[in-house]
Formats: sequence, C-alpha cells, structure tokens
Amino acid sequence: MNSKKLILIGLLGAVAVALGALGAHFLKGKLSTGLITADQLNGFDTAVKYQIYHVLAMLALYLFPKHHTDKYINWAFRSFLIGIVCFSGSLYFLCTRNLFGADWLKVLGPITPIGGLFFVAGWIFIALVGLKKDSN
Repeated sequence: MNSKKLILIGLLGAVAVALGALGAHFLKGKLSTGLITADQLNGFDTAVKYQIYHVLAMLALYLFPKHHTDKYINWAFRSFLIGIVCFSGSLYFLCTRNLFGADWLKVLGPITPIGGLFFVAGWIFIALVGLKKDSN
C-alpha cells in the first residue's frame, strides 16, 4: 500500500476536523461583528462537509487493495483530491475573505464549481470500475 496516500488522507481529514471546529466556534462568534455573514458561515460548513465526505471516500478507495491497480480508482482518488482543493479550498477563502480584508478573493468564485465537477467525476470513475467488472 502507498503510505504517501494514507498520510495525505490523514492530513486532509485532520484539516477538515480542525476547520470544522474553527467554523463552529471562532467563525460563529464573528457573526455579531459583521465580518462573516450567516451565508458565509453556511458556505464554510458546506466546504468542511464535502471535504470530510471525500476524505472518507479516498480512505475507502485506499482500503480496497484488489482495486489499487485499476486506473479508474486512481483517477477517482485524484479527482477527489482536486475537488477538495478546488471546491472546499475556494469556499474556505471565499467565506472568510472579509476577516482578512481580502475582498479580491472573490476571483476564486469560478473555482468552486470546477471542484464540484471533479467530485462528480470521481464518483463516475468509481461507477466505471463497476461497469468494467460487470462486463468481465
């Protein structure tokens, strides 16, 4: 098994939990200051949820050794990783930009749906593994 993948999965999971706690405690406390809106807090929460869901999916892919050599499994893993970076990463910055006085981070807006497409692609790659196994 590839220990670099497991290290990556562990780190991405830890970051998701830490950012979830940041959102639930620190960011929620900033609502009254106007530096973050309820919609931004909700967007941040969505980023955390999607990150943890896809970290768990990556872990599942890692734990199925009989599929490790399947190119679609590897593409799914990579797609989930890119999705986390683009979807969740852009939302983290977009939703906290007022805290940093960095309104220019709005330019990341178009990156979010691209990340979402990578999430969808990852799930399609998993379906392709099933289709390939059924045709054998």
